Amino acid sequence: MCGRTACTLAPHEVSKASRYRNRAGQYRRPRWREGDSDKYRPSYNKSPQSFSPVLLSLRHFNKDAPVDECVLATMRWGLVPAWFRESNPNKMQYSTSNCRSESLLEKKSYKDPLLKGQRCVVLADGFYEWKRSEKEKQPFFIYFPQSKTEGAADWHSVDVKSPFFEKPLPEQLEKDKSEWKGWRLLTIAGLFDGWTPPAGGETLYTYTIITVSASSGLQSIHDRMPAVLDGEEEVRQWLDYGEVRSQDALKLLQPKDILTFHPVSSFVNNSRNNSAECLQPLELGSKKVQPSASSKVMMSWLQSSSPGKEKKPGATTKRRAPEENEKGGNLLHKWLTGSCQTKKPAMSN
Repeated sequence: MCGRTACTLAPHEVSKASRYRNRAGQYRRPRWREGDSDKYRPSYNKSPQSFSPVLLSLRHFNKDAPVDECVLATMRWGLVPAWFRESNPNKMQYSTSNCRSESLLEKKSYKDPLLKGQRCVVLADGFYEWKRSEKEKQPFFIYFPQSKTEGAADWHSVDVKSPFFEKPLPEQLEKDKSEWKGWRLLTIAGLFDGWTPPAGGETLYTYTIITVSASSGLQSIHDRMPAVLDGEEEVRQWLDYGEVRSQDALKLLQPKDILTFHPVSSFVNNSRNNSAECLQPLELGSKKVQPSASSKVMMSWLQSSSPGKEKKPGATTKRRAPEENEKGGNLLHKWLTGSCQTKKPAMSN
């Protein structure tokens, strides 16, 4: 399942990080639907009923737009079907924050949006999952592996006199010029619907996250995981409901062993807690956890950014994290370098 996520990028950063390809293979940076960038609030700890950024075809809002042109929208987590007749969407009697891929065609709440092509991609830094044991629940933060080498190639540093040098094509240069070099956002398959109050009023757009059986790498934590879309082509196929039929799109919903994770503190258990401490890697017991490349990238990202604020090129200002104090310094940095000697935080029941 998936009951908690994080998305800490500012609206303009989300646009940069969610670049997509159209049918012709051209790269596009999606714009926000009018007014929606103001509704989105970055957070380290998003729970159902909160608002998150989703990517979808612009055709859903503008019938004259190409199906393969995408737009960013802010939607509430927890699908409210268009046919729901109560005046208050909070009166839904059952949870729709997740839907199982195996039963999408069995439940009207999900079948209707699916057959109408109302597919979306939920964007997040990553998601949280809890591993149950006899005495406690240990939370983990799960996300795409990050690489220091992600981003545009520096063509100016290439030896053009080398016989192995191949001059990049103009379209490749343009691709690299606009490529996002920050955190790689998790792209999760979802469905959305628009609900309008029976008495009239503004339409509320909501979404649900599709889940599949957990991959082999995550089975030790939980038996379910979000349906992750891996790469630009899978994102394109899931969103292009004009070219890719529902039955074919469903084939993309498979367990994928492509994610990495690290344990975090029970601080994240309370959905009201919203700081970098939610993501801080935790040392379990006395066993040292060796820093991975992705964890090191996360350390750099957390030190240089805060929710909703973009680090300007060349800026060296370091954000003071919640876990930083006068005596202990930055615990995240210590954890990643293997020098943390602090005790394991107490776990909540």
